[in-house]
Amino acid sequence: MEQTPANECQPAWLDTIRWTADGLVPAIAQDADSGDILMMAWMNAESLQLTVTEGQAVYWSRSRGKLWRKGESSGHQQVIKDIRLDCDADVILLKVEQKGGIACHTGRRSCFYQSLQHGQWQSVEPVLKDPSAIYNTAKSAREPNGE
Repeated sequence: MEQTPANECQPAWLDTIRWTADGLVPAIAQDADSGDILMMAWMNAESLQLTVTEGQAVYWSRSRGKLWRKGESSGHQQVIKDIRLDCDADVILLKVEQKGGIACHTGRRSCFYQSLQHGQWQSVEPVLKDPSAIYNTAKSAREPNGE
């Protein structure tokens, strides 16, 4: 399904991006101060435009088929400090201020909390806040798209 809007008023800078066949581009969120990689999500043209306009990260949720404002249910918004495009024009880097210090729906600072050690994935980052306390539910921390 094509996600980029057929909008003739679309800014020219969006045309530089090499969108996937689905009209998406991967976006990496990085802590602007520490350089830590916090998460990866997908953006379409509308979510990227809204991110620029609103100054906060807006992604495209593939599982829900709709826009997803980071932090809309958790309160852990990502304030945009800089937006970069890689040399192949097919990956966005968002340098952000991560509100609340938690980017992952599992209650961790980063979604990249598992390390391959001796042929097994090991959790190497602590849970900073129980996900059920973040989302006011009894959802499992392993549930995808917890945001």
